[in-house]
Amino acid sequence: MPNVRSALPWLVLSAIVIALDLYTKHLIQRMFVYGEHVPVTGFFDLVRYHNTGAAFSFLANAGGWQHGFFTAVSTLASAVMVYLLVKHPQKKLFCLGLALVLGGALGNLYDRLTLGYVVDFLLFYYQQWAWPAFNVADSAICVGVGMLMLDSFKQPTAS
Repeated sequence: MPNVRSALPWLVLSAIVIALDLYTKHLIQRMFVYGEHVPVTGFFDLVRYHNTGAAFSFLANAGGWQHGFFTAVSTLASAVMVYLLVKHPQKKLFCLGLALVLGGALGNLYDRLTLGYVVDFLLFYYQQWAWPAFNVADSAICVGVGMLMLDSFKQPTAS
């Protein structure tokens, strides 16, 4: 039987990601009006955008049905990730990736439930090309997925 306490360090990491994500979004909401851009470098701006879709504004203009869909998917995926963290706490790279994805998913879920959209504020661009704006949660999700992919290439150990 898995021990929930053994997953505690991973859940704490997820909580840190959530806290950092929500704090940075709070700062942006206090300091910026919607749509405002503040150039930081020749390729990076701080902005305030509202994303009603998923990652990188996927389905943002779908008419509203996507809010419930993404809420349900995030909730179900989070429950599965917690289960996996409890079941496999000794798999360090796997759990690190899951913890980052879980923290990011819950950070964005909080926005979706309380605001009806996700606050994005990091905008990278080159000349007329721009990457869609994103936030700390999105960054944690991307890094976490990368770690999960890397973990999937590891040779299984004999048990």
